[in-house]
Amino acid sequence: MKAINIITPLLMFCILFSCTNAQEKPVQKTIRSKGVLIVYLSRTNNTKAIAEMIQQQVGGDLVAIEMQKPYPADYKTTVAQVANENESGFLPLLRTKIENIDQYDTVFVGFPTWGMALPPPMKSFLRQYNFKGKTIVPFNTNAGYGIGSTFETVKTLCPESNILEGFTTKGGIERDGELLAIKDARRKQAEQEVLRWLQKINIVKRKN
Repeated sequence: MKAINIITPLLMFCILFSCTNAQEKPVQKTIRSKGVLIVYLSRTNNTKAIAEMIQQQVGGDLVAIEMQKPYPADYKTTVAQVANENESGFLPLLRTKIENIDQYDTVFVGFPTWGMALPPPMKSFLRQYNFKGKTIVPFNTNAGYGIGSTFETVKTLCPESNILEGFTTKGGIERDGELLAIKDARRKQAEQEVLRWLQKINIVKRKN
């Protein structure tokens, strides 16, 4: 009986230790390249640059969001228009159409921060399709002010999706005339940032 009393706690310790290790080990998510969609909105091409880096790492289809009526080229005019759209809840019509959204299991959505909020065209896109059961991965560029409420809005608009940790980095400052900032040495730095992020969220391309 004494031998049983000694062995039982030992077995319990081994079981608990094994469970703890299993919980701490991150789960790696392999994705099918054909099942990946990377959608982005980019005014100064900084978000586009990040979208291209993601595609290099995970494959998939790369699609730019285009509006039926594009925003004005003038920065201040666009800022005023976006502010009005955010206040009124207006959703602009999109020229971009995704054929057979059901074929995609993982959808990366990229956008800049506009007025500390998710840009109206991206809201239009997320409201236009059913993302139930899909994995949504947000990524963002901004002028140095951060993501604002953008990632939270993505979660709100995709309540039945699996939302992974997003990526954000500094892009250009259109207000100051600085447009494409993610280029040359900064692009190489951003490529490493994107790679580390994808590794952190454990998204890897499935080997054929």
